[in-house]
Amino acid sequence: MLGFARVRDRCYVYEPGFVDDEASAEILGWLATLRPLWEMRYSTHRPPPSGKEQRKLLRPVYWLGNWQFACLGYYEPPRRARDVAVTAEPFPAVLARLVAIVERRVRTEFPPSTVPRRWHLNTCLVNFYGDRLEGGREVDAARVGEHRDFEPGPVASISLGERARFQFVRRGARDAPPVRTQWLEDRSLQVFGGPLWKDDLLHRVQRVDDKRGLDLPPAIEGFRTRRVNFTFRYVPDEHVVPFAKLPAAARDDVRDYVATLAQHSRFFASALASEAAVRTAAPR
Repeated sequence: MLGFARVRDRCYVYEPGFVDDEASAEILGWLATLRPLWEMRYSTHRPPPSGKEQRKLLRPVYWLGNWQFACLGYYEPPRRARDVAVTAEPFPAVLARLVAIVERRVRTEFPPSTVPRRWHLNTCLVNFYGDRLEGGREVDAARVGEHRDFEPGPVASISLGERARFQFVRRGARDAPPVRTQWLEDRSLQVFGGPLWKDDLLHRVQRVDDKRGLDLPPAIEGFRTRRVNFTFRYVPDEHVVPFAKLPAAARDDVRDYVATLAQHSRFFASALASEAAVRTAAPR
């Protein structure tokens, strides 16, 4: 395809069938090799913030490019831009190819004012939507509440599996009709940017179908995945920091997660070893 399909305006795109059969099979094969994390919202080494209760995130996740651990707080400039985006594994080849297509089209077709000069999609949140097993029964965990993405520039997402009901809503207007509802189908692409879609409106995943009885890879204990979504964003490169260069308290907060990742990832095994060398060399 030469350009985006079904363009509603220059800052919003929905393209069904963006991922072809070969790429879909390659992505599913790569997913089978992952060991996602089911993070806690706050540090397990310190009490939660006043008035907050410790809790497990709603779903397992994996990050590429840089990992925004929940306990460090997500990237929200200007108050949270440093020491929250930790260098992570690069995109696999199949996702890198798809991202290159998206980046090229965005630079060509989106208004220049909505695309930062150094914008490139260097971070990916892999969300696993499905049902968690609790007390012998499945509990639906396939939703995301209203929020906005603070990373600068357009955001792209690719969906695999069951379709999801994605909505844009106005801030503080919980009972008002959504500004836009879009069903995100299997293998589809969504891209949005500009002040309306990125800043003025919030977005949410209201529900995910369960019509096909899917159980997508990877195998996750106590969880059945029926949809996987890849959300690609841009974090300025100077804000991405290797694990070994995090402040000591932040390293303490996420070291157990990195150690868990290192059991199945050469990248994180190397990051853990580098951090151990830093600690050994530090003056006492």
